[in-house]
Amino acid sequence: MRILVLSDTHGDARSLMRALQQQPNAEMIIHCGDGRAEVEDLQKAVKDIPIVPVRGNCDWGTALPPTQVIEVAGKRIFITHGHLYQAKFSIYNLVCAAREEKADIVCFGHTHQAMAEYDDGLYILNPGSCHGYGATYAYIDITSKGDIVTNIVRLDREV
Repeated sequence: MRILVLSDTHGDARSLMRALQQQPNAEMIIHCGDGRAEVEDLQKAVKDIPIVPVRGNCDWGTALPPTQVIEVAGKRIFITHGHLYQAKFSIYNLVCAAREEKADIVCFGHTHQAMAEYDDGLYILNPGSCHGYGATYAYIDITSKGDIVTNIVRLDREV
């Protein structure tokens, strides 16, 4: 199963749609916050792919939850924006929260810095910011054997 992971689109629906076009095999989309309007547009445009969004610190006036825990292909994924865990300063609180939820993967945004790490049974994934020049996103592959592969992708520049 392939999961497209996005964050911090900040009004850049065009980059979000380009990421979606680059991942035609995505079976689910996770948005880690700061893109409420783009998520709403995406929900209207993509009816056959589940979208799991959370609220970011710039998503004012929304009913999106601040965190979500989902189970996909036998793996638990903890999703948040990161600001509630001070992710710009350290990921320690975020990792502790993910471990409390018994997550296999934690997805977050907020820092605008892409990262994909593995720490003692926990995959830590920040897709970076899918906004403007140098935009990035990520994807997660969960294989039929239950293996997890994470990747960061930089959007191709248009010529």
